Amino acid sequence: MTGPDEELPEEVTDLVVRPGTPEDVDAVHAVLLAAGSGPGHPPERRTPEESRAWLAERVSGTGSGEHQELWVAERDGRVLGFVTMADAWVPLLFVDPDHQGEGVGHGLVELVKALRPDGFGLRVHQDNTGARAFYRRQGLVELESTDGSAYDDGWPDTRLAWPGHDPLAWWRSSIDDVDDELAVLLARRTALTAAVQDLKAAGGGDGGRRGRDPEREAEIVRRMSAHAPGLGTERLARVMDALITESLAAWEDRQR
Repeated sequence: MTGPDEELPEEVTDLVVRPGTPEDVDAVHAVLLAAGSGPGHPPERRTPEESRAWLAERVSGTGSGEHQELWVAERDGRVLGFVTMADAWVPLLFVDPDHQGEGVGHGLVELVKALRPDGFGLRVHQDNTGARAFYRRQGLVELESTDGSAYDDGWPDTRLAWPGHDPLAWWRSSIDDVDDELAVLLARRTALTAAVQDLKAAGGGDGGRRGRDPEREAEIVRRMSAHAPGLGTERLARVMDALITESLAAWEDRQR
């Protein structure tokens, strides 16, 4: 839930970025409400009192949610924007709408880069095109789009990352993480294929007809293409063909 949509001025000399304190919560909450009600953001489901309590718990570490490190950007003693960090993730980065275009967002992003030199990630709502363009200008890369179901707001989002000072190491590490997850999913998929074939062999499904089901496979590919439009139906069909072929081969090996 991020997004300062701003153009960076050539020079900003009077912006102060400092660690946040409990005394900043009211000012930070005011920025959150103002910026979060703009275009590209979902309606706030919490009352102002609830959202303030939620924010205070996160930045103080007193609640049940994850603790978020708070930094604020101010000018002449007034908080104009803020950012929170949790390890290599940036949950919140907002700028007062009246002060966008003054380098506040850029200053906050540069702070995160300095504090997280090995890289960091964040999410932006897909409809927030201004914020997405801003982060791309700051060197972040869009990685994937999701339906937002993993978050409370449930709005479709785009995830971005800054790969740090050693981009190749960051991307390779990210690939390794995905490959580890993929290996677990492949093992589950293979086990489920075996369970279906065992059921068919026992006469419990498809009239005992074992092997492949072209109509079902086509439906699987159509469904998956909605989640991975960048791959396209034809590529996904080839991927699934290989996966099903090898899963069935593993099951057949087990029968010998």
